[in-house]
Amino acid sequence: MHELSIIASLFEILEEKAKEQKAKKIVSVKLKVGALSGVVPEFLKTSFDIYKKETIASGAELEIEEVPLKVQCQKCGAEITKDDFIFICEKCASRELKTLSGTELLLEKIELEL
Repeated sequence: MHELSIIASLFEILEEKAKEQKAKKIVSVKLKVGALSGVVPEFLKTSFDIYKKETIASGAELEIEEVPLKVQCQKCGAEITKDDFIFICEKCASRELKTLSGTELLLEKIELEL
């Protein structure tokens, strides 16, 4: 479960930002997680809840925005949101698809109490 190491790295960032802002505590954290990121959102939440105990984020909530896989066909130009991971254009059957979104793993927002 690599989600725990991701959360450990996230907490390094969170604690650094909280220290920079002289925050009393971290209230909430928002992440964007792409469908192709290789990360399971439920495991992230579980790991976050385990890791936050006895930290400046002990009462923090983790919000995860799941980002769907969106591709653009390089042949016909169609932009398609995929529910599956079959990389074929639904309009022209081309396999020449460019990924537009769905691979991200981003720290979107930190809410601090000063």
